Amino acid sequence: MTDRILIRELSVAAVIGVHDWERETEQTLVFNVDLAADVRKAAATDDLADALDYSAVAETIRNVVRHGRFRLIETAAERVAGRLIAGHGAGWVRVEVIKRLRPGDGYASGVVIERSAAGAPLLSAIPFGFPNRTTHDHGHAAHGVRSPARG
Repeated sequence: MTDRILIRELSVAAVIGVHDWERETEQTLVFNVDLAADVRKAAATDDLADALDYSAVAETIRNVVRHGRFRLIETAAERVAGRLIAGHGAGWVRVEVIKRLRPGDGYASGVVIERSAAGAPLLSAIPFGFPNRTTHDHGHAAHGVRSPARG
């Protein structure tokens, strides 16, 4: 199956982070999520009852993150992926989480994970747009992350 449901630029205010100051305030996380879903029946009937409800998916993401009070964005991504697979019947999900850092830090951090239900194949050939992996002097990848093209 190659059909995918997309949720893009979902902003969620939540307590997240490892530093003391981060535990005292909400920060905004931005989610981009892909879910594998067979959309043929919904397309044929034009009925929401046969479709994956995008609003319900977005609300699931919000609830997981707001109530999680996670320290790491990796944990937030993992919990969101698990809940989407379990609660919405997705055979595969790709979850991208972007955390804008304090003003003046000059960058954002992020993580992208793919997870599948037991027995479902990963769709690992899907390109992602964040983080933008660039190279600096001497061809080394930024922040110690190797570009997929360089191996």
